[in-house]
Amino acid sequence: MWDDAFPSFLIGLREGLEAGLIVSVLVATLVRSGDRARLPHVWTGVAAAIGLSMSFGAILTFTAANLSGTGQEAFGGTLSLIAVVFVTAMVFWMRRSARTFAGEIKEKVTAALGMGAGVLIVTSFLAVGREGLETALFLWTTAQAAGSSSGPLTGAAAGLLIAAGLCWGLYRRALHINLTRFFTITGAVLIVIAAGVLGYGMRDLQEGGVLPGGTAYAFDLSAHLDPGSWYVTVVQGTLNLTPQMTWLQIAAYGAYLAVVMTLFVRGVRGVRGTASPQPQPQPQPTTQPAPTKSAPANPAPRIPRWTLPAALVCLPALVAGIAVVVSDGKPASGTPVIEVSAADCGKGFTAPKPGRQTFQVRNSGNRTSEIYLIDPVSNAVYGEVEGIAPGTTRALIATVGNGSYAWRCVPSGGKAVTSAAVTVSGGGSTKAVLPVSEKDLAAPLAAYRKYVDQGLADLLAKTGALQRDIDARKLYKARSDWLPAHEQYASLGAAYGTFGDWDAKINGRTAGLAGGVDDPAFTGFHRIEYGLWHGESASALAPYAKRLTSDVAALREDFPKEDFDPGDLPLRTHEILENTLHRELSGSADYGSGTELATTEANLDGTRELLSLLRPLIDKRDAEVTSDADTWMRRTERLVLAQRGKDGSWTPLGKLSTVDRQRLDGSLGQLLEELAPIPDLLEIRKAA
Repeated sequence: MWDDAFPSFLIGLREGLEAGLIVSVLVATLVRSGDRARLPHVWTGVAAAIGLSMSFGAILTFTAANLSGTGQEAFGGTLSLIAVVFVTAMVFWMRRSARTFAGEIKEKVTAALGMGAGVLIVTSFLAVGREGLETALFLWTTAQAAGSSSGPLTGAAAGLLIAAGLCWGLYRRALHINLTRFFTITGAVLIVIAAGVLGYGMRDLQEGGVLPGGTAYAFDLSAHLDPGSWYVTVVQGTLNLTPQMTWLQIAAYGAYLAVVMTLFVRGVRGVRGTASPQPQPQPQPTTQPAPTKSAPANPAPRIPRWTLPAALVCLPALVAGIAVVVSDGKPASGTPVIEVSAADCGKGFTAPKPGRQTFQVRNSGNRTSEIYLIDPVSNAVYGEVEGIAPGTTRALIATVGNGSYAWRCVPSGGKAVTSAAVTVSGGGSTKAVLPVSEKDLAAPLAAYRKYVDQGLADLLAKTGALQRDIDARKLYKARSDWLPAHEQYASLGAAYGTFGDWDAKINGRTAGLAGGVDDPAFTGFHRIEYGLWHGESASALAPYAKRLTSDVAALREDFPKEDFDPGDLPLRTHEILENTLHRELSGSADYGSGTELATTEANLDGTRELLSLLRPLIDKRDAEVTSDADTWMRRTERLVLAQRGKDGSWTPLGKLSTVDRQRLDGSLGQLLEELAPIPDLLEIRKAA
């Protein structure tokens, strides 16, 4: 974990020291002036800044969690680039300001002290807040790269604690630090780390489909390096260099190091050469001439400026070369290499030992392929590698037990090829997943399309009734008819993926709209909801009601012609209620009616409909999944329906008791856990 912690430790130390110095001077000045009563103002600003930084980290995590897989990659890659910009700017600013840092702090503190309590709070808030936001952003990106938050959090905490200790020591005058040297050394190391973050961000953007070249690898050492070895872990954790990197990653890494490190080293020498002269004592009269020092006969040779940048640019190649030499060009000990291609699938495959095994799968063919480790008798899948490009090697991890094993290679645009089978004995039993094909999902898809088509017909009738209410200026009746129409739409949740732009028109929210509720693009159910429960007139709402009915009619006509990806069906069993948790149960989807729980019940109905159609396929693979999901579905529904009155009214989300809210969130969270395996169980695999 310590290798993942080092970059965050360094950023925590630097940012903590920078913010802590300002706070230390503020506190010291107040204490020495006998003005201790104003210390709470300083700590108020510090506490507010810490809260802001933690909220920013939570927003980043929440935003990423609500995106699709490719969306998360693109989001993470973009934030990695932003983090690199911030770190680079910080490094150069500190290099430039280190010599005068203390003087500038004292000037700011003196000005703040003379302007009252409010300015004291703002000064400490800005001092800690700016560094806190930068730390949160960098910490989030390093956690994404590490695949775990424990290491980066531990490193950042250690850095901040040491920075706090240093600031306390400086406050007590027990420590004397050469800030110029400190920020120069840490700046150079941070530039190397930022180059790794940039390379990682480029890879994320490639996997998110934003940048090309995702399969154009500059080198692939995964067959020669053990991913669990200490040296691979250290290099990957500290420098973000991986055994497999694309040309774009290497180009970004090298270009950043070459340019930024050169400018940094040149700037450091410039600062040294133009340092402000120190005050000199006035010469005293004397009758003796002052002795002079002669210049050394052989001055030490200066190291060329390009030496350090060049050395760092060559670091990836050097590390890779050493690793290959150490491994003697052979695969990591105990890791079998399986060559796969359309011509020869599973070359080098022999009966593996029972237990958890890592296979290095190398595509020796000329086509990108899907590779599966299967039971050739039942076609059940033990493990898979998707989209492995020609000439590349990827790891496949599987638990081997008693049974038969073979490799199935499915090249892009070609026919599946299966290797000879081997038999393993002496181990325990292991689970394999029966593959699902588009043909298997054809019947559930046809039944669901019929369900949605009938649902749209009912929806059109209900939106028509809502429009007639508003046209007749019967707003009390419109408020009554709005909810059944909206519930009908919500129950069709699995079809959101094929509703396309119609979903934003029919059920869109104000998120992302500059004008909020007054934005012309805010239409549909929620726009009418806002007007009905905020006193708008019937004449003001009539155009929105007419447009809603028109959009629903157009959607109903368009839906039979739209393609519906069969793979969306299993995904929606989890996504409908995941969206419910983040929208309805967060309160962000309410515009006045207080009917979030009614919509939650409609989403439960939509999920139940999907489960009923997919149950035969799920039960054939793991009957416990549907059994557990049914149990938690009933529990969650009971908690929701308990908030519906006898007259059909619903308790608004904001008026739930703390206990009821916790029970509902916990039950829905557990239901999502039970539904989570379904998309993987019913993923369409070409091994079928």
